[in-house]
Amino acid sequence: MAVAVEKLITSDILKPGRYLGNERLAVHKPWDTAAIRWVLTYPEVYEVGASNLGHIILYNILNAQPRQLCDRAYLPGKDLAAKLRETNTPLFAVESKRSLTEFDILGFSLSYELGATNILEMLDLAGIPLTWRERQKAGKAGGEFTNLQSQFPLIFAGGQTATSNPEPYADFFDFIALGDGEELLPEIGLVLQEGKQAGLSREHLLLDLAQIPGVYVPQFYDMAEDGSVHPRRLDVPKRILRRVATPIPAYSIGLVPYVETVHDRLTIEIRRGCTRGCRFCQPGMLTRPARDVEPDRVVDAIEQGMRATGYNEFSLLSLSCSDYLSLPAVGMEIKNRLKNENISLTLPSQRVDRFDENIANIVGGTRQGGLTFAPEAGTQRMRDIVNKDLTNEELLRGVKTAWEQGWNKIKLYFMIGLPGETDIDVLGIAETVSWLQQECRGKGRKPLNFNLTISNFTPKPHTPFQWHSVSTTEFKRKQNLLRQEFRRIKGVKVNFTDVRISAMEDFVGRGDRNLGKVVRRAWELGAGMDSWYENLDQAFSAWGSAIAQADLDWKYRQVENGEWNLFDAEAQKVKEAEENTPLRTPHSLGIPLPWDHIDTGIDKKWLQEDLQRALEAAIVPDCSFEGCSHCGVCGIDFGHNVVIESPAIPKFAGEFVPNTSKVQRLRVWFGKQGNMALVSHLDLIRLFDRVVRRAGLPIAFTGGFHPMPRISVATALALGATSSGEIADFELTVPVAVDAFREQLVREMPTDIPIYNVEQIDLKTLAATQLLETAEYLITVAAFEEVTPIQWQEWIDTIKVKDELWYEHTTKSGKSQLINLRDRLFELELVETRKSIAESISVIRYVGSYRQDSFLLRPEQILFMLGMVASGEFQLLHIHRNRLILRV
Repeated sequence: MAVAVEKLITSDILKPGRYLGNERLAVHKPWDTAAIRWVLTYPEVYEVGASNLGHIILYNILNAQPRQLCDRAYLPGKDLAAKLRETNTPLFAVESKRSLTEFDILGFSLSYELGATNILEMLDLAGIPLTWRERQKAGKAGGEFTNLQSQFPLIFAGGQTATSNPEPYADFFDFIALGDGEELLPEIGLVLQEGKQAGLSREHLLLDLAQIPGVYVPQFYDMAEDGSVHPRRLDVPKRILRRVATPIPAYSIGLVPYVETVHDRLTIEIRRGCTRGCRFCQPGMLTRPARDVEPDRVVDAIEQGMRATGYNEFSLLSLSCSDYLSLPAVGMEIKNRLKNENISLTLPSQRVDRFDENIANIVGGTRQGGLTFAPEAGTQRMRDIVNKDLTNEELLRGVKTAWEQGWNKIKLYFMIGLPGETDIDVLGIAETVSWLQQECRGKGRKPLNFNLTISNFTPKPHTPFQWHSVSTTEFKRKQNLLRQEFRRIKGVKVNFTDVRISAMEDFVGRGDRNLGKVVRRAWELGAGMDSWYENLDQAFSAWGSAIAQADLDWKYRQVENGEWNLFDAEAQKVKEAEENTPLRTPHSLGIPLPWDHIDTGIDKKWLQEDLQRALEAAIVPDCSFEGCSHCGVCGIDFGHNVVIESPAIPKFAGEFVPNTSKVQRLRVWFGKQGNMALVSHLDLIRLFDRVVRRAGLPIAFTGGFHPMPRISVATALALGATSSGEIADFELTVPVAVDAFREQLVREMPTDIPIYNVEQIDLKTLAATQLLETAEYLITVAAFEEVTPIQWQEWIDTIKVKDELWYEHTTKSGKSQLINLRDRLFELELVETRKSIAESISVIRYVGSYRQDSFLLRPEQILFMLGMVASGEFQLLHIHRNRLILRV
């Protein structure tokens, strides 16, 4: 049963366009013909979730499966969450508007150690018990366990954090999907479909799922006293395999939101996995082997994707884009193909040692994008310890190349708290930045500025540094050292990661099943959105209280104090050997770990050996380009590295030159109806740009450093208001027949933005914005007492016969100003009246001034006039703009 969201998704909540589910390329499959109904539930706000590439890929793949339907849900904002709770309305999927309890399976992305509190918030809003035990108990309350259709959905998690160490979250999920989901999720769907048809019990269904490589069902496993995890029955595997899939770029094309998202662009994956072997890097260990995507498939996906979405920017994604040998060739090919369309390319953080003129030539466009490098450490010694394989000479060469190619500001990532780090290494960060600035100076050039992010190293499971800890006190001390040092360096902005949250991430990320109660209690105490700066104090307080209430504060203090420093232990080991006494350390590399039952492919013994190499500052070469490092991944289960040689780099066809010539101007009358009334004016402007791109219309551009399409919407419409009389001007570089233009526009425009009329106007005609004179509105008004139609009419007539109705207006500068509203009102008419149980309602038509010199009459001011003549209060229920009237 669909939730009546029109009563909840209104203009009084922040960005209501988040919850509409009507994006371009959204898939709306028939509910009744689907055998299995999924919801991909992203535990973050829409702007983050809807632009997440994994979310888009899996959504497209699942909807491509026959008889399988996939909808989406996101963490609602606080305002909508409050509305849901006040009205006892369960959280819904955005496309079907159905309650999440109506679906068969909910899949959460868990990619951050503290993100589980958001998942619990979504489950609670959906009315779903938080743990698998509670769901199982609720299912059995009515007697025998029935089939899947009459139960709560199966709840599972996937993502980097879920794969690396699912144990702190094991209480909450029926199963965990480990590794890549492109092939795994369709396999799960087939098993569910067969189990649902056969009427299997929930337990039998989960047992079938546990036979799929990559599916971990926590309830079939027990935790030993030492934290290790073992099967509690013989028919499930002892170790669960991480799944590996080949990237398919075509599935990255989809979901073009109407609201601006965090990554508001097309993103195409060019390489999955990284074999650089940075010893702190969990993604690099969890995504092996490295797999290049064929350059032709990348180019085709980008070209098709840009045409289908209308984006003006695309990004190539990889853990290390620079290690994709075809990057310059692919980038140049796309730049040449789309050179006339004002398209920009952005890249994530890249290897500074591979940055050269070829890569510089493809980044950006007319809008030069930002550039990010990650040296990670400030001294050569520390970079060798973490296996960064980056020399000072390579660092300087890459930064200097960027500076010579026109970049005046570069973003750099560093870490503090790495194993073996001394104060000299910490201060080396400031010395390195100062040295780079000195080397990049020249006449006629601005000094090179840096934006630094200095994060606190957090040891991660499945890495050589998983046995290491750093104290919170040391983090604070080292941050203060750097703050003092950077005060003497100009042109550098430094951002530090909050120490408290780093400690929490460490505590939870390497925890065992005992932390389930901590996660739940932290959520109950208000933890949530923990990665957002404004929530840090509340989150830290909630987590701290939850840990104390679980009697685990002793363990948290170990994390705060630095449980074990690897280099200190090595020094102690030497000392003990000299004194011929046994070594005593808080840890042994051989003890079981809570995540040992997760088979990532990397041999634990190899991690121990690589840790020893770190102690010796020994480098392990990248096995994608040099010899095998014998980590254990390559083989039948996980495949092998796939490195594709680069094709020839195409000849540069020249930068985009904006075509500023204007040979035709078309004026369009359009409406804004239904759900599109909840899309803001700025989002509407962005939509028009994308519609014109998708339609292939020859739009003219402005000149300057940031060329913009010459599309001018006459005026903004209030959020939530509908209209049948909006106006926009389009200027073209090539004449287009009016009928053809309208047809192309209608084809690409959402149905809730109808196109009523298109006319060609003279190029010298003033823009519609400058010609605005008056506007006609229909407003729906409610009185909180019983009002007869005669009374409504008398009030209207009273307003019409008055010459003066004074209103105190506050200007933008804060000054008060008295204005006569009656001077701005030209027509006023009562259209209809009706009664509801609690109020009397009228629809009033008026024509008022709408000049852009602020001489205008707003709908709210009609209510003010009604209040003056009726001596009562009124509520504005709805605004509809009939038309904008231009000066002739």
